[in-house]
Amino acid sequence: MYYNNILETIGNTPLVKLNKIVEGIDATILAKVEYFNPGHSVKDRMALKMVEDAEKEGKLKPGGTIIEGTSGNTGMGLALAAIAKGYKCIFTTNDKQSKEKVDILKAMGAEVIVCPTAVAADDPRSYYSVASKLNKEIPNSFYPNQYDNLSNRQAHYETTGPEIWEQTEGKITHFVVGVGTGGTISGIAKYLKEKNPDIKIWGIDTYGSVFKKYHETGEFDEKEIYSYITEGIGEDILPKNVDFSLIDHFEKVTDKDGAVYTRRLAKEEGLFLGYSSGSAIAGLLQMKGELKPDDVVVVLFHDHGSRYVGKIYNDEWMMERGFLENKRLDKKVAIDLVEPHRHLKLVTLNKGDKVSVAIDKMKEYGISQIPVKENGSYVGAINENVLYSKLLSDGDLKDKSIEHIMEEPFPQVNANQSIDEVSKMLTQKNSAVLVQDEGGQDHIITIQDVMNAI
Repeated sequence: MYYNNILETIGNTPLVKLNKIVEGIDATILAKVEYFNPGHSVKDRMALKMVEDAEKEGKLKPGGTIIEGTSGNTGMGLALAAIAKGYKCIFTTNDKQSKEKVDILKAMGAEVIVCPTAVAADDPRSYYSVASKLNKEIPNSFYPNQYDNLSNRQAHYETTGPEIWEQTEGKITHFVVGVGTGGTISGIAKYLKEKNPDIKIWGIDTYGSVFKKYHETGEFDEKEIYSYITEGIGEDILPKNVDFSLIDHFEKVTDKDGAVYTRRLAKEEGLFLGYSSGSAIAGLLQMKGELKPDDVVVVLFHDHGSRYVGKIYNDEWMMERGFLENKRLDKKVAIDLVEPHRHLKLVTLNKGDKVSVAIDKMKEYGISQIPVKENGSYVGAINENVLYSKLLSDGDLKDKSIEHIMEEPFPQVNANQSIDEVSKMLTQKNSAVLVQDEGGQDHIITIQDVMNAI
């Protein structure tokens, strides 16, 4: 027996029982390992479905160009379909995605345009907007729009859902998966709940995404939206593919826990997976108190770890974000980190200063973050990444006071606190900490200070 082309190998991925990482949970935990698809992700299923449906509807004609905004995996599935069927591909993505994903898409013959992450979905520079614009400009092109194209969730209703039902012999009680476009969770949930309405569907969300609050309150809260590191799950929009009525609960997982548990899955289960898989198992473990001994839980693992080698599987990348303990630093303390600049006075801003003052000070001293004070106390902080992002969207920001853009004040640590503990506090959200020496002088500690100590 042989297959006529690579597309015929999509689907029928295995269920694998998890053991060590779920030790202590009496329920049976099974992983639906989607990296066995030829494009190494669950997205192969819906990519092929979107292309085939477009062909049937006359939206995609011979010699056409497929244009899509993608975090990488959907692009890979579309690229496979394009190769087999003779189409061109142009993909837009955001600069949060791993370099490996971009390189893989290029290797498959696609043109890739990288767009900024820190812009609103409707901003003309966003990867959603750029894809839509290209579709209007390029003749004989097709924009699948995986977020709102219902062929996405239909693919999982027709294939993934039935596979899970048959593989568990109808014994499944819970289904757990990270939610991005919503096609995977909604298509599978629809099929499973038709078979047994008592099956619980748990969606894994990330901090910085709107899903959980919207599901629980019906409110689209823009205050919930902020930049996060986790790839493939969470959104700052509400895709049409997300059927919230089919989802019983959303569980949020931190960037750190997602990364740490992805690495644990490799070391403890031999499953070399992508970022969202770690988020999925972390979310399941956070909900373990809801499970009973007779429960059969299926957690879907989206993609393969090869796309994250330079990120979560890289020790330096993990340590920079405080996600990994640095055993080499355990004998040093916080005050040791500021030794190279201990003689310098801490640069600060006053809450009433204009944004232009912050810009000038950053240029003058060559620094990227500044504490903000009011009446002698620290009340906030300015970070150049946030400042740059807000300047792009508000040209008059320079003349406004700092309080309009400042973030939470940097945490203050004890001078004798271990560097290992300090490094854990340095994250994308918290770019620095403050420490006071024996003379009462405050100093700033950044990720660069930790890296220099290494």
